[in-house]
Amino acid sequence: MAQTHVLGFPRIGARRELKFAQEAFWRGETSEAALRETGATLRRRHWQLQADAGLATVAAGDFAWYDQMLGLTTLLGALPARFGFDAAALTLAQYFALARGNAEQPAMEMTKWFDTNYHYIVPELDADSRFDGGTTWFFDDIDEALAQGLPVRPALIGPVTYLWLSKSHVAGFDRLTLLPKVVEAYRRILSQLHARGIEWVQIDEPALCLDLPPAWRDAYDHAYAALADSGVKLLLATYFDTAEDHAARVATLPVHGFHIDLVRAPQQLQAWLAVLPATAVLSAGVIDGRNIWRADLRKVLATVAPLHAKLGDRLWLAPSCSLLHVPVSLDAETRLDPELRSWLAFATEKLDELHTLATALVHGEAAVADKLAAADAALASRRSSRRVVNQQVQKRLAAVTADMAERASPFDHRIVRQRDALKLPPLPTTTIGSFPQTPAIRQTRAAYKRGDIGALEYLERIRGEIELAVRKQEALGLDVLVHGEAERNDMVEYFGEQLCGYAFTENGWVQSYGSRCVKPPVIFGDVYRPEPMTVDTARFAQSLTDKPMKGMLTGPVTMLQWSFVRDDQPRAQTARQLALAIRDEVCDLEAAGIRVIQIDEPALREGLPLRQADWAAYLEWAVQAFRLSASGVGDETQIHTHMCYAEFNDILPAIAAMDADVITIETSRSAMELLEGFGAFDYPNEIGPGVYDIHSPRVPTVSAMTRLLERACEVIPPERLWVNPDCGLKTRGWPETEAALANMVSAARALRQTLAGQAGTQWKRASRPAAGVAHAAGSHVHGAACGPSCTGQAAL
Repeated sequence: MAQTHVLGFPRIGARRELKFAQEAFWRGETSEAALRETGATLRRRHWQLQADAGLATVAAGDFAWYDQMLGLTTLLGALPARFGFDAAALTLAQYFALARGNAEQPAMEMTKWFDTNYHYIVPELDADSRFDGGTTWFFDDIDEALAQGLPVRPALIGPVTYLWLSKSHVAGFDRLTLLPKVVEAYRRILSQLHARGIEWVQIDEPALCLDLPPAWRDAYDHAYAALADSGVKLLLATYFDTAEDHAARVATLPVHGFHIDLVRAPQQLQAWLAVLPATAVLSAGVIDGRNIWRADLRKVLATVAPLHAKLGDRLWLAPSCSLLHVPVSLDAETRLDPELRSWLAFATEKLDELHTLATALVHGEAAVADKLAAADAALASRRSSRRVVNQQVQKRLAAVTADMAERASPFDHRIVRQRDALKLPPLPTTTIGSFPQTPAIRQTRAAYKRGDIGALEYLERIRGEIELAVRKQEALGLDVLVHGEAERNDMVEYFGEQLCGYAFTENGWVQSYGSRCVKPPVIFGDVYRPEPMTVDTARFAQSLTDKPMKGMLTGPVTMLQWSFVRDDQPRAQTARQLALAIRDEVCDLEAAGIRVIQIDEPALREGLPLRQADWAAYLEWAVQAFRLSASGVGDETQIHTHMCYAEFNDILPAIAAMDADVITIETSRSAMELLEGFGAFDYPNEIGPGVYDIHSPRVPTVSAMTRLLERACEVIPPERLWVNPDCGLKTRGWPETEAALANMVSAARALRQTLAGQAGTQWKRASRPAAGVAHAAGSHVHGAACGPSCTGQAAL
């Protein structure tokens, strides 16, 4: 057989077993031993799936209790000194404290893993960082797999990528000075693997798909020269983009094989074949590890058959990247439309696709004729299905003009009218949107889906939760309220369920971070909004209060990025379809009297291509999609957007070009470091830097939040600052939420008084004190601003 393998497998379990075990442990309901047994059970199950699919080796070491980068940090022993933990004696409770914070220390910083929605814990390194070794959990996993009698290929994030993705809080510190110590730690790890009889070790270096500075490119020479005599064979893996411009140099490294992503970057194949050493393995990533569409097996065979003829057993077949980014199995999808189901392949089905390819290469296509015929039939069904293309959507998209992506007036004119209309105090306080998804809310939603309660009872219960959230916000003294999103299961899935062109799975879960799992919707066809999605809820919430109520929407780019997206048309075209659907909702919210509308785009940075040469094209259509969704309203309507857990400083001009009136961003884990980029750029509109980390159970003090706000005032003029948490609060409980928000409001009020005293006069944003907000039930104050593109679209 031609050799097949995977770079990693989903760790959460087909039924999210790891998530539930983690959260029970955090609540103190189960022991560390019980959590460890759940992990061991999942690992054994997933290894057996790989073995049953005929893989030459099973991936081990890819399991993590929270995150793969954090797991490597604990393996190396490079823990932040501020926690005071002994790396060699680390408990799981301490490990989770690194990721989630504790009473004494805030959590380590978290950000996106390249251009995915997976989040990793950023290593904190400085000159005193130690790499003397820490936990043995990685080796324990290897020993488990060996004890099962399986051929094991451990997987490690590479030393250069690890350093590149780390950060230091010491100004000017060069992380590359740590490379010798890091490489020595890797030598010890590889030596222990060699002693266990391991032949091959996968070293992931996705940083090679970035535009690396010369010193970092040189680091690969130094690192791998030092690892050359480790006693094991190294498979250097790249993925998510092309590494062809580094191929000639990387091919000279003393490693034994190279993995390349031929789904994202098929054009790099010839460059690698030209420089591949005569004895080196080429691992061809030919099955999409990031999307769920069934592979065109005949097309893949047309690519790999010549490679197999040329390379023989030096050709390995694999997914493009780790299967971490797709759900576990289609077996649990009992309600999915049969035709649509036939178009899909989750992680387990991708194992079967690999086996089919390998069998065809060795024994001929006749040996897998039934498998190939099934794949052909699924592709033909998808290409001819009438549910994929909607001519009305295509016609509307063709009629979009540049003017539809422009607000009527520039920001400096709009903000005057917005301040006069909203009557907000200086440093207005708000939240990002969601409030705790309590057991009662989840039980209500589940009961409704099962049919145990009717639509009227469901509506009454949800409205009760909305009123509870509004009353709590009023009691806390927040200035701009939200309805709390009790009715929403997920910020993408909720909207996708109401849009045509989307489909939904029952158990298509993937890990985002820690125990946070998401179930991305599937965009299979042209997208449109058949009717309003949030207007009745927003109108009801506004009727409960005289304070401004934010309408809460998910933006078109995030709807795109956090879905499994169709691959039969450009992503930009799908984004514009989504933008038109959101635009209709924005205009209807304004017509219902909602004067503050937040269009969340946390995934804007995530979608940025890894290579800078491709940035401009992406940013042009991504920014235009947002503007198309937001620009149909009048000047008095204030458009907010929210972004979090990504490095935004390198795309600040594009963020400014979105022209949102207010942007809220995550900044607390980095102690306002991210905000400094906005200040240096002189970001022109209003901004709300997050003052506390909602992913941690810690309740920060008033003084801690005041210090962050004071630092923010040093960077951004106070009259342009808002005060808010880092992100939504759905994962938190009410007691900690109320305590943290009470402290946040107190910090904002204290700073208002300080700034007013410094100014020697009463500092105001508006000419009059707060007044009531009209509870419009349908009057469209700025209907002319929307134009015909925002009306009469219910049929679409």
